[in-house]
Amino acid sequence: MAVVYAVGIGPGKPEYMTQEAADVIARCECIGGYTVYIDLVKDQYPDKEFFSTPMKKEVDRCRMALKFAQDGRDTALVCSGDAGVYGMAGLLLELLPEYPGADVQVVAGVTAATSGAAVLGAPLGHDFCIISLSNLLTPEPLIEKRLRMAAEGDFALCLYNPRSHHRKDALRKACAVLLETLSGDTVCGWVKNIGRDGMEKKVLTLRELPDEEVDMFTTVFIGSSSTRNIAGRMVTPRGYENKVD
Repeated sequence: MAVVYAVGIGPGKPEYMTQEAADVIARCECIGGYTVYIDLVKDQYPDKEFFSTPMKKEVDRCRMALKFAQDGRDTALVCSGDAGVYGMAGLLLELLPEYPGADVQVVAGVTAATSGAAVLGAPLGHDFCIISLSNLLTPEPLIEKRLRMAAEGDFALCLYNPRSHHRKDALRKACAVLLETLSGDTVCGWVKNIGRDGMEKKVLTLRELPDEEVDMFTTVFIGSSSTRNIAGRMVTPRGYENKVD
């Protein structure tokens, strides 16, 4: 039985890819994905057959991969970060029953939450939530509800997709929702182009965050009430120093 592997390739550079992901891609005949992600791996695997689709053609992309597997060809469908975190793993599994003779396996990757957190320090050292600000698949009222609930729960937050051409005020709106509950002095940070050329980072406050120039390649971190700025690093303590023997 041929397999479609949903492979998370990490932020982009080869050194951020897990060994399992690299081995799986090397074994597969075909490699597919969103055009931008294919460009990140194409030079590493020049002997492979590649296929891609643009944004908003995710279903077509998954069907192409499953058809390759149904025809007996092991295929890697690559996603940035982790394929199960806003990636194609779930969609592949949803469509799989339509393709007898094919199988799907998910290969974990390094998602932007963890790779970006490492750049900033340790902002996710305690309980945290990941929320995408993209309204393509999630209604804005639901996004706002999740932001409010996370703020009320005093979670550290990692925000994906903070801005696009059609959502230029997404981060500003999110900050306004969070400031209903959180202090303007809450420690925040962002990382742009994680693990790629031109990577940038900044630690600042929630009060300052709405005016920052972010894009779709930026991951934003909002601290909890215990998060601190320690020498320019974002740190959310786990509480080990308060542990009683």
